[in-house]
Amino acid sequence: MDVLPRNPLLYQVNTRVLMRSLADELRRPATLDDVPDEALEAVRALGFDWIWFLGVWQTGEAARQISLSHADWQAGFREAVPDMKPADVCGSPFAVQDYIVDRRLGGDAALARLRERAARVGLRLMLDFVPNHVAPDHPWVLAWPDLFIRGTEADLAAEPANWIRLPSGIFANGRDPYFPGWPDTVQLDYANPKTQAIMASTLRDVARRCDGLRCDMAMLLLPDVFERTWERQLDGRRVGLFWPDAIAAVRTHDPDFCFMAEVYWGLEGRLIDQGFDLAYDKALYDAARDGDAGRVRSLLAADPGAQHHLARFLENHDEARAAAAFDWPRHRAAALAVLAAPGLRLLHQGQLEGLRVHVPIHLDRGPVESVDPVVLAFYQQLLAALRLPALRDGAYRWLWPQAAWDGNPTHERFVTALWQHEDGERLLLAVNFSAGQAQCRVRLDLAAGKVVLEDRMGPERYERDGGEIGRDGLFLDLPPWGFNLFAIG
Repeated sequence: MDVLPRNPLLYQVNTRVLMRSLADELRRPATLDDVPDEALEAVRALGFDWIWFLGVWQTGEAARQISLSHADWQAGFREAVPDMKPADVCGSPFAVQDYIVDRRLGGDAALARLRERAARVGLRLMLDFVPNHVAPDHPWVLAWPDLFIRGTEADLAAEPANWIRLPSGIFANGRDPYFPGWPDTVQLDYANPKTQAIMASTLRDVARRCDGLRCDMAMLLLPDVFERTWERQLDGRRVGLFWPDAIAAVRTHDPDFCFMAEVYWGLEGRLIDQGFDLAYDKALYDAARDGDAGRVRSLLAADPGAQHHLARFLENHDEARAAAAFDWPRHRAAALAVLAAPGLRLLHQGQLEGLRVHVPIHLDRGPVESVDPVVLAFYQQLLAALRLPALRDGAYRWLWPQAAWDGNPTHERFVTALWQHEDGERLLLAVNFSAGQAQCRVRLDLAAGKVVLEDRMGPERYERDGGEIGRDGLFLDLPPWGFNLFAIG
């Protein structure tokens, strides 16, 4: 398989929804063996290096029944899929009953064949690891209840949303420090060395079946976060580090294995320091969604080395659809600013087609939506640009735009950066990340003489003098949410 570029592309698939769609087409239950080779080839042809099959692990009836009975969730399901039926509720893929591939998906053998087929076309396979919790009917809950945070009748009476009664006792639901628990899960106890050892062994086993893992809510295992969340239940017990040794053990077998952390609250750097290759860049997503040009600029002006460890996205299975969260002009500007930044570029199934309905992870069916040809054409053009050597493997340098003239502050709305590949290709990224017309000047170190600027995201072509650009800066005047990606020749 080819060496990964410095800035790879990842395509996220909602496996349960895909399998349901294939089953409807085939008029029989579908497994991972039914994913067509042509579909994998099409993903690779768009420039993707990774394919992430979300939710392949075995889930059980206990979590599904909670999904079926939870009133708030049911309301959300019906908002997304008005004609929803109980058969459409599969339960959350993050309520794992066992780390074997779901029997309905064809089991471990079908996954191994899928991985092999993906590798043949040049795609690496990413899967999920859910370290914080398991499903209520996971066999460990009965066999080894000491692996979990245990509770009392008083806990259940005081906080019924955070505790669950099971045949082997009262257990905490998995949760983070800021929100109520996930009622279809049971919380693992990372103050127990036995729990850490068993989960590290599970991680090694899971890693043998793929090329990378996206680790769900990875920051919840940081000792200070875990101790703050469960201070009363720990009763003074301390939590040791989990990730550094667990990751290192996987890498003794596969030095190139990729770990991506779902992480929030500004803790990205700590997870990278503990061995993760990549961490979610939720901060950039939030700033782009909110139209906060100043915050977008400050994040993209940060150390490029640190930025290469970030996973950039405009949507995923947790976030609203980009086509719904962003109006179209801002959608295009945000897509270019975010996905042409350093790091891994993550795109979600349905994003390219402009789908607008966020499908809850508890469902295996979404509504029927039409492809938006305008959105699709834009993303096809953007993906073609992201395949250019400078954007895949080049060096990134943030450029601070200057005022176009005295008294004009609109240069502060611009995102501007230079990408340069060792083969000489240079690309100038310029985005007016605002709802108003904006002007600026960008200085580039160019030799005197004719310079040709050709937009890779539009029809514009200009001839300028390189010496003037080096001395006075390239003048840019862009409409609201306007952008260019100039090849400099």
